[in-house]
Amino acid sequence: MADLGSVAWPPAPIRTERLVLREPEARDRAAFIELLASPEVHTYLGGPRSRDELEREMPGVPELWPGSFVVELDGAMIGQILLRRAPGHHRPAAAGKADLGYLFLPQAWGFGYAAEACVAVLDWFDGVLPGEPVVLATQTANVGSMRLAAKLGFVEVERFQAWDAEQWLGLRSPVTPSA
Repeated sequence: MADLGSVAWPPAPIRTERLVLREPEARDRAAFIELLASPEVHTYLGGPRSRDELEREMPGVPELWPGSFVVELDGAMIGQILLRRAPGHHRPAAAGKADLGYLFLPQAWGFGYAAEACVAVLDWFDGVLPGEPVVLATQTANVGSMRLAAKLGFVEVERFQAWDAEQWLGLRSPVTPSA
């Protein structure tokens, strides 16, 4: 995994009580288009992309790069977890750290899937890169994302203005392996 170090990619699928986290496949293309074209999903992300544009530009296997996990429930994609290095991050406190992001289809909201999937990915990350901190940025207006960040153990590093909105940057302290 070039941007997260020497981690072998893709990892074996990560299974939780209800979910499977895996690398993207061609069968996920329609769900990715739905996710990226959703006005609800992109309320705090600058707005959705055009469905027609996505249909034209989306590759056969979308988002196929290290750090992109499809979140699958009962054989269908319901979201995506992104874990990538932030080398040129616009906030100095985040530069060079792993950056966690997540997108879920609106029909998957409110069931705890995002928390379950993020915990699983963070546990995996702690196992392959122990001692590495992780950052997360979200708009302060995104109440659900703020709640999830707190539940995942992220603590506020700073607030800043960007994209015409107040942003929140949180840090999850590294989990150090026990000796």
